[in-house]
Amino acid sequence: MDNLIIGIAGGSGSGKSTLTENIKKRFGEDVTVVLHDYYYKAHDDMTYEERTKLNYDEPSAYDTDWMLRNLMQLKKGEKAIAPVYDFSIHNRRPETQEILPTKVIVVEGILVLEDKQLCDLFDIKVFVDADADIRIIRRIKRDMQVRARSFDSIVNQYMTTVKPMHEMYVEPSKKNADIVILHGGENTVALDLLYHKIANYINGVES
Repeated sequence: MDNLIIGIAGGSGSGKSTLTENIKKRFGEDVTVVLHDYYYKAHDDMTYEERTKLNYDEPSAYDTDWMLRNLMQLKKGEKAIAPVYDFSIHNRRPETQEILPTKVIVVEGILVLEDKQLCDLFDIKVFVDADADIRIIRRIKRDMQVRARSFDSIVNQYMTTVKPMHEMYVEPSKKNADIVILHGGENTVALDLLYHKIANYINGVES
């Protein structure tokens, strides 16, 4: 299947999820979203307390091989079966989800530009950048409201794994991007250029 695959990376709280959601809203059924977060590894052998202490911000936390297989299936025009992850319990759920191929596949995650095999699949590589203080505030708000986390657990995780892994893996992956969108969703010029590129592809217009 002839489709456009876009990789969107950036630090936690940078605005990459908002960008992904806006692309989906703007182009509707022409867009399929695949989140790297779907592919966190299962840890059924651990207690909840043990799972809370794992490092979820390093490449080995993900089953990226499964994600690669799914993306290759979508690229061939085939449906893909992906895992489902539950952040409230820090573990994968037993059910799976079906992902259908469309003209545009948006792949989002903090580390999707860190992996060479993923980068090789992407037609457009985007890094969403934002100041660290903005990112941590957004992360606290999201994790408390959406992921049922306590303030203390969020701060502890940020200081022990999120911040050091951002500096080790996420920030260096910015060099692999074709487009760096500064200030997240507030950079309307960069966003309009990306939207224009997607619209041209969907409409079969050379750009």
